[in-house]
Amino acid sequence: MLAVFEQSIGKPPSELSVAQTGRQKKEARTKEEIEESFKSWKPDSTFYHLSNGNFMAFSHGNENPFHPRSIVVMDDIFCIFSGGLDNTFDLRKYYGLSRQATEAMIMVEAYKVLRDRAPYPPDQVIKELEGKFAFILFDSKASTLFLARDRDGSVPLHWGTATDGSLVCSDDSEFIQASCGKLYTPFPPGCIFISDTGLISFDHPMHKVKGIAREDDEGNVNAVIFQVDLYTKLHSIPRRGSAANWAGATTVE
Repeated sequence: MLAVFEQSIGKPPSELSVAQTGRQKKEARTKEEIEESFKSWKPDSTFYHLSNGNFMAFSHGNENPFHPRSIVVMDDIFCIFSGGLDNTFDLRKYYGLSRQATEAMIMVEAYKVLRDRAPYPPDQVIKELEGKFAFILFDSKASTLFLARDRDGSVPLHWGTATDGSLVCSDDSEFIQASCGKLYTPFPPGCIFISDTGLISFDHPMHKVKGIAREDDEGNVNAVIFQVDLYTKLHSIPRRGSAANWAGATTVE
């Protein structure tokens, strides 16, 4: 799976751009080059072109049978899901879905409830998911990107930046390294990212998730690893929905 969103929509964490020196930036590709490369890499892929050159792509090529991929487009919401949930029966019942609803459909419905009605933190929604998973969800009407990965990191998901700072997300480490050079890193397990609010841990929502730069012997940044900072706390648990505005969350050092 692949998703590429311009900086104004993807809003990648600043730490992802730490390594954007001249040399490393030259190693990254443009959005157009990334699209053409993925078409060659996965000839069976289906592309979903969005506004301003943003796009998502789906393929069953080289799919892990234990982590199957699925995609759904509902109410202008696009969701690519990889992996499987162990409690689909309970989730379908909770969200009022049919027995045929896939994991991707469940995530779209969960997101819609979170967006429209739920006055509680988004980490609670993801905590309800039992299984091994990673997903990329985009609400084209609200221009909101939603990413998540299970706490064990069982299903691969990586993110990085293109030459123009666009956010690139994929489950294929070889492809994203070829697309972003050193400007990529694994998406942190046990975390969710919503483009208008940022990155949080769903097991430790009161603690900030920080990107830690790693340098080589010459002092050049060659990797950025995201991890929970147990010494930095949010004033309150971020919330979404009509009852609160998550965007105003602040931190306490």
